[in-house]
Amino acid sequence: MVGREDLPNAIALNSSIFNGARVFGPAIAGTFIAWLEAHHVKSSEGWCFLLNGFSFLAVIAALLAMRIQKSEAKVAVGSALENFLEGFRFAMSDYAIRSALLLLSALSFFGLQYSVFLPLFAKDILHSGARGFGLLLSAAGVGAVAGALQFAARTSYKSLAPWIAMTAIVCASGLIVFSQSHLFWLSAAVLFCVGFAATSQMAATNTIIQNRVPDELRGRVMAVYATMFMGIQPVGSLIAGGVAKRIGAPGTLAMFGAIVLAASLVFAYRLRLRQATSAA
Repeated sequence: MVGREDLPNAIALNSSIFNGARVFGPAIAGTFIAWLEAHHVKSSEGWCFLLNGFSFLAVIAALLAMRIQKSEAKVAVGSALENFLEGFRFAMSDYAIRSALLLLSALSFFGLQYSVFLPLFAKDILHSGARGFGLLLSAAGVGAVAGALQFAARTSYKSLAPWIAMTAIVCASGLIVFSQSHLFWLSAAVLFCVGFAATSQMAATNTIIQNRVPDELRGRVMAVYATMFMGIQPVGSLIAGGVAKRIGAPGTLAMFGAIVLAASLVFAYRLRLRQATSAA
């Protein structure tokens, strides 16, 4: 919907809105539920779902108000699977896209599983209860919003690969520190850094893909991006739960963080090697 020159800012804006909703949405819902319960209103959670349903009227109104330059619709050729595989082949044939996507997949499959363990850490390790869980979740969310806004404030979107490597290393290191922390303030600060780094890495990866993919393959390649980022995350959560049952949540998160850190260092090493070869 935007031109290539505005694409990075649009991606960062989308990330900031999404993560901002993650922070403020649950807080508003919790306050509303407490107010309803204080006034002895039955099914307080149900009222939240009802209002959430009505909120989609604003989304529909916004979509109807959009005025986008019309383009000629292309007739789809081949099945959905064939189109997906075409996008996958292009993504894997482009070195920059392939490298960034594989690293993002490692983050999604292993790194982002920290959210699965947050209730357990808040209750049994940090002994902070439901209030602490909310604060930890908010810390990660505020960090994510800050990461998106920082990315949007960049004046140049060149050389994003080194930025991806750095944020991935920061995110992985933060997960390892969080897994071993027994101090609430330290855990919250680390989650802020994890949220910041993860969101910035996502936005940078998305920007690289959008800038390099041809228009005729954009939808197919973005389907690959969504699959390799969001599609595999539930599978990672399932595996994380199984591993945690055997070695515990701290050990599982430390191991997953180490895997992401190893993938990040490999990405950084290959990037440095490629830059040295190009310079030579």
